[in-house]
Amino acid sequence: MMSATDLKQATLEYALRLGDDSVVLGHRISEWVSNGPFLEEDIALGNVALDYIGRARMFYGYAAELAGDGRTEDDFAYMRDAREYKNLLINELPKGDFAYTQVRQLLVDAFNTGFLAELVKSKDATLAAIAAKASKETRYHLRRSREWVLRLGDGTEESHQRAQTAVDALWGYTFEMFELDELEQQLVDAGIAVDTTRLKAQWEVEIKAILSEATLEIPAGDWAVRGGRVGYHTENLGHLLTDMQSVYRAYPGCQW
Repeated sequence: MMSATDLKQATLEYALRLGDDSVVLGHRISEWVSNGPFLEEDIALGNVALDYIGRARMFYGYAAELAGDGRTEDDFAYMRDAREYKNLLINELPKGDFAYTQVRQLLVDAFNTGFLAELVKSKDATLAAIAAKASKETRYHLRRSREWVLRLGDGTEESHQRAQTAVDALWGYTFEMFELDELEQQLVDAGIAVDTTRLKAQWEVEIKAILSEATLEIPAGDWAVRGGRVGYHTENLGHLLTDMQSVYRAYPGCQW
């Protein structure tokens, strides 16, 4: 049984992890702004990125409230280094081509749909409220990414090849989404966090059905990369944070 102080600290860390997932992927998606394949998709991707950034603000804001030491959401987003970030690795990978982005979104959106549906049941009222709002956005995200993967996978020879290459490159990063460390297990036991190990079976059924319809093959699953939740990252996160944090670090505390 965790003490009230330990439970509060663990919840803070959990909120930070979820905020890190959101801000990192939101920044990655934002890199498509002005680079989308056509105007409507350019705008759509910008809106998806804003959804993730808004979600990150809610998680970071709650973490700041729990910390109660004067730190703000900006401090968590802009004043921590890569090793202090605890996002899942799949979120920090480069945006790649359009097929890569959409396949990544499909994998993550399908996970988030199940994850947020469970987080709504959290005994932590704030986390549950954030999940309730984010769930509506995620259902829309999944509908978009599913349609695009079907269109690309069952499209031209080139679009199919690009989509399959993306599936093969990303599959090994999905295992991390369904693993718990000690902190998350303690919060699961307390009724606060989501037991992601229970989400994998349904996620696999859904993803395999979509990829099959898109005429894409499921990889062998003989490799996996982990480490994001303990602060071990690919070199890509450092480059991303350098870009994302540059203005704030140049003008710390500045507000617009």
